[in-house]
Amino acid sequence: MASLKQLRGRIRTAKTIGQITRAMKLVAAARLRRAQDRVLEARPYSDKMRELVQSLANAGDLPDHPLLARREIKRYGVVLVTAERGLCGSFNSALNRKAFDFVRSESGEPVFLCVGRKGQQFFEKRGYNVAYQLNLPTAGPTKAHATDVMDAAEKLFLSGELDAVYLIYSKFISAIRQVPQVVQLLPIEPPAQTDEVQTKAYTFEPDSTELLAELLPRYALTLIQQALLESTASEHGARMTAMTNATDSAAELVKTLTLQANRTRQAAITKEILEIVAGADALKG
Repeated sequence: MASLKQLRGRIRTAKTIGQITRAMKLVAAARLRRAQDRVLEARPYSDKMRELVQSLANAGDLPDHPLLARREIKRYGVVLVTAERGLCGSFNSALNRKAFDFVRSESGEPVFLCVGRKGQQFFEKRGYNVAYQLNLPTAGPTKAHATDVMDAAEKLFLSGELDAVYLIYSKFISAIRQVPQVVQLLPIEPPAQTDEVQTKAYTFEPDSTELLAELLPRYALTLIQQALLESTASEHGARMTAMTNATDSAAELVKTLTLQANRTRQAAITKEILEIVAGADALKG
């Protein structure tokens, strides 16, 4: 059984940890609010871009374009978006597990393009090829970061080093729910038709080839940028939830240790009183 001194030391440690986790929770909550606003602001543009590409694909066969080229997949890329740091619950492990299960189920050699240090560390330790790595600032991703990722993926695909590129990220649902997603980035695959999108006839000006040369890279860039924003919001939501649970656990531990310390102190006082009484009785006898 721990001594009273040891219990008091544990109580001080638990209180300190609780203060740290509470501060981290408040920081994560503030960052989540900003990240969530950015996600909600970007989704309408992303949805409209997806709707446009979908409508064009349904209007007829698209002309040939390098980003639409399909070939046998012998070597493929995986753009994995994780966090730079831990202490965010199962956020990183869920993404790494999703990517690991994906590469095990696919034929061909995987090459990783990692955004965030946690994904890079996980797959490098397991001997996978990490050809590209990007660190995101705490302020969140920008269009420049999405462009860097797009340029790296597009270069490897157009050169023939990769036959396909997939994007794995965490879709933000709420602060307590984030869902890992796998999306084909290259070759670009038009989204499946939905009831909301009606087939339209288009007259291209100046021509469809020139339009696609401008539209398709922008569509792929939009997918990456939205994925970075979604994963950032998911990370902050997961960290806020994890730090809330850690703060509550620290407070509960302090209560338990305080109760145990009080019982130990009372037992020590009772023991001393009994010793005094026994000594007094011995003197009387």
